[in-house]
Amino acid sequence: MTDSLRNQLLGLGFKPAPEPRKNDSNRRGGKPNERRDGGKPGSSAKRADPPRTGAGKGPAGHKRRGPGPARSREEIDLAKAYAIRAQREKDERIAAEKARQEEARLRREARARLAELVKDKSLNAAEADIARHFPYGGKIKRIHVTADQLKALNAGELGVLQMDGRYLLVTAELLAQAAEVFPPAIALRVDPDAPAADDPYADPKYQVPDDLVW
Repeated sequence: MTDSLRNQLLGLGFKPAPEPRKNDSNRRGGKPNERRDGGKPGSSAKRADPPRTGAGKGPAGHKRRGPGPARSREEIDLAKAYAIRAQREKDERIAAEKARQEEARLRREARARLAELVKDKSLNAAEADIARHFPYGGKIKRIHVTADQLKALNAGELGVLQMDGRYLLVTAELLAQAAEVFPPAIALRVDPDAPAADDPYADPKYQVPDDLVW
């Protein structure tokens, strides 16, 4: 419609037609039916609550977790019992090791005194040709003696000591002293009053020739 025609109509009393109302979003430069917050028409976005703080909660509103569930009284007592037993076993091992070390030290000292006691007092003879057998350490051992030494040995007048793998023939007096210093060294000591059955190897008929290996 031209301006002249419009003016003529206005002069005749006609009112101008109302202009269509524009959507607020169009006036703001946005698209029709589109929310500023990017939501879809008709949808209602929930407003985010501000983070809450309080006792037992973190900055994000979550509950703080403790170090873990508390152990029961039974578990605590059991743990204490295990700890006590472990400590007792450790103390027993230490005590046993100390006892072994002390025993080894005493044996070394006793052997040293015994060696000093019997030094140069052995009666072993180079010409001895009779083997006298006797039990010692769970095995049958032997020592070579003369005929006279054999009689004295079986009569209890002589005895045998074990020293560093060797068997030494000594007097009964020296054998008694050695028994006080280190009893395990006594290899053969004959009791003359004992029945002959207690020492079957004392009888000469049981003597074994030197050339016989057994």
